[in-house]
Amino acid sequence: MSAQEQDNNEAVEDVNPNQNKHEQEMLEDEHKGEEKLDSPEKNADSLEAQLEQAQAKASENWEQYLRAKAEMDNLRRRNTKDIENAHKYGIEKFVNELLPVLDSMVLGLATEDASAESLREGMELTMNMLQKMMEKLNIEEIDPLNEKFDPEKHQAMTMQPNADVEPNTVIAVMQKGYSLNDRLIRPAMVMVSKAIEEEK
Repeated sequence: MSAQEQDNNEAVEDVNPNQNKHEQEMLEDEHKGEEKLDSPEKNADSLEAQLEQAQAKASENWEQYLRAKAEMDNLRRRNTKDIENAHKYGIEKFVNELLPVLDSMVLGLATEDASAESLREGMELTMNMLQKMMEKLNIEEIDPLNEKFDPEKHQAMTMQPNADVEPNTVIAVMQKGYSLNDRLIRPAMVMVSKAIEEEK
């Protein structure tokens, strides 16, 4: 073998291992990040396990839904019953406060041959009981005599010229008003002053 042939063979031997290594690296790069496939039997077992897990989760979610639905139905029934009771018995506190006043009036009327003075005392006691009851229930009396006329709380029945007070002042109260927890129940019926017109 000539020296040239020997050099060529050595060059081929040098190139082939590098080329094979390079091709192998390129193949590895192409399939990098891809999962290696398991055997079909192993894949079937894995899919079956995943299906069982999904079915168990679905069953758990269905039970949670049924429990939440039952709780909502119970809550709805309770709320409906509470609203019905509020309509039926909403004035129970008022009735409990009113009964002693009624008892007092019945006792006063049952007294025979009562003098006018004792009747008056009985009425005053009953009136005091009523006022205390109203305080407990947050019912406030509106008595605006000598106050500025307020259309939100007062109802002007008539206007009268008056030089002694400023115009739009309440100079007489025909009927007191009342409010419940700052909400107007009945406006006070009043007479309101107006300026005296000068004669021409």
